[in-house]
Amino acid sequence: MNLTKKILLALMAVAMLATVFLETASAQTDHSGHGAGAMSATSDNAASAEYKAAMDKMHAAMSAQQYTGNADVDFAAGMIPHHQAAIDMAKAVLEYGKDPEIRKLAEAVVSAQEAEIKQLEDWLKNNPAN
Repeated sequence: MNLTKKILLALMAVAMLATVFLETASAQTDHSGHGAGAMSATSDNAASAEYKAAMDKMHAAMSAQQYTGNADVDFAAGMIPHHQAAIDMAKAVLEYGKDPEIRKLAEAVVSAQEAEIKQLEDWLKNNPAN
Protein backbone atom coordinates (compact mmCIF):
# COMPACT_ATOMS: atom_id res chain seq x y z
CA MET A 1 0.00 0.00 0.00
CA ASN A 2 1.51 3.35 -0.97
CA LEU A 3 1.98 6.26 1.44
CA THR A 4 -0.88 8.30 -0.06
CA LYS A 5 -3.37 5.47 0.39
CA LYS A 6 -2.14 4.87 3.95
CA ILE A 7 -2.52 8.55 4.79
CA LEU A 8 -6.03 8.65 3.35
CA LEU A 9 -7.01 5.58 5.38
CA ALA A 10 -5.50 7.14 8.50
CA LEU A 11 -7.39 10.38 7.94
CA MET A 12 -10.62 8.45 7.50
CA ALA A 13 -9.96 6.59 10.75
CA VAL A 14 -9.28 9.86 12.59
CA ALA A 15 -12.49 11.32 11.15
CA MET A 16 -14.43 8.29 12.35
CA LEU A 17 -12.96 8.54 15.84
CA ALA A 18 -13.68 12.28 15.91
CA THR A 19 -17.27 11.57 14.92
CA VAL A 20 -17.62 9.13 17.80
CA PHE A 21 -16.17 11.74 20.14
CA LEU A 22 -18.50 14.48 18.88
CA GLU A 23 -21.56 12.23 19.13
CA THR A 24 -20.61 11.29 22.70
CA ALA A 25 -20.03 14.91 23.65
CA SER A 26 -23.29 16.14 22.09
CA ALA A 27 -25.28 13.36 23.77
CA GLN A 28 -24.13 14.37 27.24
CA THR A 29 -26.62 16.55 29.09
CA ASP A 30 -26.98 17.87 32.61
CA HIS A 31 -28.96 15.32 34.61
CA SER A 32 -28.36 16.95 38.00
CA GLY A 33 -32.00 18.05 38.21
CA HIS A 34 -33.26 14.48 37.92
CA GLY A 35 -32.84 13.68 41.58
CA ALA A 36 -29.51 11.92 41.17
CA GLY A 37 -27.52 14.78 42.66
CA ALA A 38 -23.96 15.47 41.65
CA MET A 39 -22.43 12.53 39.85
CA SER A 40 -18.77 11.66 39.88
CA ALA A 41 -16.76 11.61 36.65
CA THR A 42 -17.76 8.71 34.45
CA SER A 43 -15.63 6.78 32.02
CA ASP A 44 -17.26 8.79 29.22
CA ASN A 45 -16.02 12.00 30.80
CA ALA A 46 -12.55 10.52 31.19
CA ALA A 47 -12.58 9.43 27.55
CA SER A 48 -13.70 12.89 26.45
CA ALA A 49 -10.91 14.44 28.51
CA GLU A 50 -8.38 12.13 26.84
CA TYR A 51 -9.71 12.97 23.37
CA LYS A 52 -9.46 16.68 24.14
CA ALA A 53 -5.95 16.28 25.55
CA ALA A 54 -4.87 14.41 22.41
CA MET A 55 -6.27 17.13 20.17
CA ASP A 56 -4.76 19.94 22.27
CA LYS A 57 -1.35 18.22 22.22
CA MET A 58 -1.57 17.79 18.43
CA HIS A 59 -2.61 21.40 17.83
CA ALA A 60 0.20 22.70 20.06
CA ALA A 61 2.80 20.59 18.26
CA MET A 62 1.52 21.53 14.82
CA SER A 63 1.36 25.23 15.74
CA ALA A 64 4.95 25.12 17.01
CA GLN A 65 6.22 23.48 13.81
CA GLN A 66 9.07 25.36 12.17
CA TYR A 67 8.28 25.38 8.46
CA THR A 68 11.23 24.91 6.14
CA GLY A 69 9.71 25.87 2.81
CA ASN A 70 10.21 22.28 1.64
CA ALA A 71 6.69 20.95 1.09
CA ASP A 72 7.74 17.32 1.55
CA VAL A 73 9.62 17.93 4.81
CA ASP A 74 6.90 20.20 6.20
CA PHE A 75 4.21 17.64 5.36
CA ALA A 76 6.13 14.75 6.95
CA ALA A 77 6.91 16.76 10.08
CA GLY A 78 3.31 17.93 10.43
CA MET A 79 1.85 14.48 10.00
CA ILE A 80 3.75 13.03 12.97
CA PRO A 81 1.75 14.89 15.66
CA HIS A 82 -1.41 14.31 13.64
CA HIS A 83 -0.78 10.55 13.62
CA GLN A 84 0.17 10.61 17.32
CA ALA A 85 -3.19 12.22 18.11
CA ALA A 86 -4.92 9.40 16.27
CA ILE A 87 -2.97 6.88 18.36
CA ASP A 88 -3.81 8.70 21.60
CA MET A 89 -7.52 8.86 20.70
CA ALA A 90 -7.55 5.20 19.66
CA LYS A 91 -5.94 4.19 22.96
CA ALA A 92 -8.61 6.16 24.82
CA VAL A 93 -11.40 4.35 23.00
CA LEU A 94 -9.66 1.04 23.70
CA GLU A 95 -9.69 1.92 27.39
CA TYR A 96 -13.22 3.29 27.62
CA GLY A 97 -15.10 2.13 24.52
CA LYS A 98 -17.30 -0.93 24.32
CA ASP A 99 -18.32 -1.32 20.67
CA PRO A 100 -16.40 -4.25 19.09
CA GLU A 101 -16.29 -2.63 15.64
CA ILE A 102 -14.84 0.63 16.97
CA ARG A 103 -12.37 -1.24 19.19
CA LYS A 104 -11.18 -3.25 16.17
CA LEU A 105 -10.80 -0.03 14.17
CA ALA A 106 -8.91 1.60 17.05
CA GLU A 107 -6.49 -1.34 17.22
CA ALA A 108 -5.89 -1.00 13.48
CA VAL A 109 -5.38 2.76 13.85
CA VAL A 110 -2.72 2.27 16.54
CA SER A 111 -0.85 -0.29 14.45
CA ALA A 112 -1.03 1.69 11.20
CA GLN A 113 -0.22 5.06 12.74
CA GLU A 114 2.78 3.75 14.70
CA ALA A 115 4.18 2.28 11.49
CA GLU A 116 3.54 5.50 9.59
CA ILE A 117 5.18 7.64 12.28
CA LYS A 118 8.27 5.44 12.01
CA GLN A 119 8.17 5.74 8.22
CA LEU A 120 7.86 9.54 8.42
CA GLU A 121 10.67 9.81 11.01
CA ASP A 122 12.94 7.59 8.90
CA TRP A 123 12.12 9.63 5.80
CA LEU A 124 12.90 12.89 7.63
CA LYS A 125 16.28 11.51 8.78
CA ASN A 126 17.16 10.69 5.18
CA ASN A 127 15.72 13.87 3.65
CA PRO A 128 16.83 16.98 5.51
CA ALA A 129 15.16 20.26 4.57
CA ASN A 130 18.32 21.82 3.14
